[in-house]
Amino acid sequence: MTSRCVFAFILLGGVFVMEGFDIAAMSLAVPRLEGALGLDPANFGWVFTALLAGLGLGGALLAPLGDRFGRRALIVIGCLGTGLATLATATSSDLADFLIWRTITGLALGACLPNVSALSSELAPEKLRATVMAVVSAGIPVGLSTAGLLAPELVASLGWEGLFLVPGGFAIILALALFVALEGGAPAREPADKAVPGAKLPQLVLFSAPWLFPFAVFATMLAFNALNLYLLNSWLPTVLPGAGLTLDDAARVAGVANLAGLCIGIGASLLLDRWHKGLTLALLFGSMAISFAAIALTPPDQTRWTLLLMVGVGGANAGGMVLPGLCAYLFPARLLSSAVGMGVLVARLGAFAGPPLGGAMIAANVPPQLFLGMATIPAVVCVLVAILVSHALLVRQRVECAAGR
Repeated sequence: MTSRCVFAFILLGGVFVMEGFDIAAMSLAVPRLEGALGLDPANFGWVFTALLAGLGLGGALLAPLGDRFGRRALIVIGCLGTGLATLATATSSDLADFLIWRTITGLALGACLPNVSALSSELAPEKLRATVMAVVSAGIPVGLSTAGLLAPELVASLGWEGLFLVPGGFAIILALALFVALEGGAPAREPADKAVPGAKLPQLVLFSAPWLFPFAVFATMLAFNALNLYLLNSWLPTVLPGAGLTLDDAARVAGVANLAGLCIGIGASLLLDRWHKGLTLALLFGSMAISFAAIALTPPDQTRWTLLLMVGVGGANAGGMVLPGLCAYLFPARLLSSAVGMGVLVARLGAFAGPPLGGAMIAANVPPQLFLGMATIPAVVCVLVAILVSHALLVRQRVECAAGR
């Protein structure tokens, strides 16, 4: 790979860092807004969901434009929009303001992120696609952990608004750098999919034979992993103080747990490129399920729970890194942005349940053990679906063999 290509990967990874920090910013701000603005944390479930709704709509309606008009424009505009909307979030004074700005932030991210994944796949060496995509998307746990570790200092110096001012400013600078550094990011030029001749909307191909089954496998794992990802990252800084931690300690534990996802995700992606893909995913999600079950069965202990959360929360973040890499093996390049974009939409249908479910448990005073133990269920579902991955991979092989490739 050329130095220009490596630099492009670094900047593309920065987009995921921005996303991770932005996701964490809201969850870290919520327990502090009660004192600053008089807003009850239990009412913020729909604010978290607003970001997910925007991500889903942006991924389904805007991201596929990258397959037709080029990825660079979608990435730069999405990154710039994310920065401006995140900065605007710092001006919010009530729930309605947060709902509006988080929805707009999600739309911009949804347009941007699938094209970042697709472009990183196109630039990567063929035998390292999953690994490169995972390393690029490793920015998510980096951003999540950085937000958690820096939160006490940011709040002390800039107030809760600093949690949005920093990622917003970073996103705008990143958009300018991407505009300069990225080449055209032209869409893949392959023959139109024979399943839907002349289709104007490439994402519709995913809902017809032969691509429906692999897309269902991919999207189902994305959905249930996203449910865990947003349930945990939305509420962990609020739940852990109920187990005896201070707000600052809870933020740091969340940061360390998310940072563990970086190592787990890179390791799992290397296995995905070189080993049995379905078994790799089953082991990843199975380890998550065991860690959450162990938390549910043990009394609160900061050291023990931190280690278990490194496996559980880290595994959820790793799943978000690894699954787009699987997409590169399931689908041809001409469908990659569409598959990731529609996967984002379908995943959000599952993830929507995470923040409101967490809010309902917070309002019902559910103990931290049971709250975190609930994450066992989506992880087990992902294990069961991972068993079907080997069958899903055969679909692309059959299509390409039939086409004489």
